[in-house]
Amino acid sequence: MAGTKRRFAPGNGMAYAILHYEMPPVGGGKRKENMMKKCRAAVIGCGNISVMHLDSITHLEGMELAAVCDVKRERAEAAAEKYHTKAYTDYTELLEKEKPDAVHLCLPHYLHIPAAREALKRGVHVLSEKPMSIRYEDAAETVQLAKSCGLQYGVIFQCRYNTPSQLVKKRITDGRLGRVKCARSTLTWYRPEDYYAGSDWKGTWDKEGGGVIIDQAIHSLDLANWFIDSTPVSVQASLHNRGHRSMAVEDTGEGLVRYENGSTLFFYAMNNYLVDEPIEIRLVCENGTARLSYDEAVIRYEDGTVETVKNQPQRIVSYTGGKPYWGSQHAVQIDQFYRAVRGEEALEISAEEALKIQKIICEIYRNPVERTCAEQLSGERADGERTDGERGQGDAGCV
Repeated sequence: MAGTKRRFAPGNGMAYAILHYEMPPVGGGKRKENMMKKCRAAVIGCGNISVMHLDSITHLEGMELAAVCDVKRERAEAAAEKYHTKAYTDYTELLEKEKPDAVHLCLPHYLHIPAAREALKRGVHVLSEKPMSIRYEDAAETVQLAKSCGLQYGVIFQCRYNTPSQLVKKRITDGRLGRVKCARSTLTWYRPEDYYAGSDWKGTWDKEGGGVIIDQAIHSLDLANWFIDSTPVSVQASLHNRGHRSMAVEDTGEGLVRYENGSTLFFYAMNNYLVDEPIEIRLVCENGTARLSYDEAVIRYEDGTVETVKNQPQRIVSYTGGKPYWGSQHAVQIDQFYRAVRGEEALEISAEEALKIQKIICEIYRNPVERTCAEQLSGERADGERTDGERGQGDAGCV
């Protein structure tokens, strides 16, 4: 297909290699017909991550940014001025007045589900930032709501579109590497105290749903789980807060996931390191091994051959902000989401697909072998109430 280099579709069984991802040419048939009517999108939540969505929407063909929304008026108005659109502080008012085709949810974790349900009930497609929820049952119920409404419901896991991820998945699927027998995921990053102290929701069980596991490590865990592609049968974990006294949740976690097909996934994540080191995923497969980060992959086959690839950024959007560890692939996933909205192809990373990693994340919080978080040594505050570090897992947000 001229002008397009295909990719592995994250979430289904079709495999393609990717080098650079570019917007396909607007031609005849269904795409030309659908492009005659623009999709109107709104972004709910104008915090840091929203720039990845706003820049993508305003650069994609056939798209119109209908409005932005944030409870902090100054933030909503700043985004509206930058992107030449309308500002709201109440997303229900936005949905009622603007009637967008789709909404992008860039909200604190605990607000993803209420906003998604409100949009779906009004006939609006939803693309949510990760995690889709802090409770598995809420996520599963909302997936069913989207199905019953006949609407697209996607969740952002942009790292699946990185070139190294694509190549490794292709080699697993085409049999060159074969089935993953064992995987290891390692994340050592740095988040200072003020990262949590300066937020009214980060570092809390009831609003963020956890710490380093649900916020930072979720992407690398999702990749490892995607490579293994089997049903988890058990999850063991230990969670600790070793360096952030201002928050209640974990800053360190490690554990083991066992799968139905016999595969195992070992993981370690912490954000007490001095810098953000590249994440590393190692795979032991039937016919070789793979080592990858977000930036490169090295595959060594049993016959002695080696295959390497560097990450190739997409060419759809030049972002006006963002952080290096977010990568550049938001635009690829957002473009694919709107192809699904237009009925041109199946949604690749649907909320149903995202339930797989949501289940694992929530099981990590449900069944830790050992858990030591803030104030864990005292067990009680001076007023006699239980501390967050002592809370049961039902209180922690995940099931």
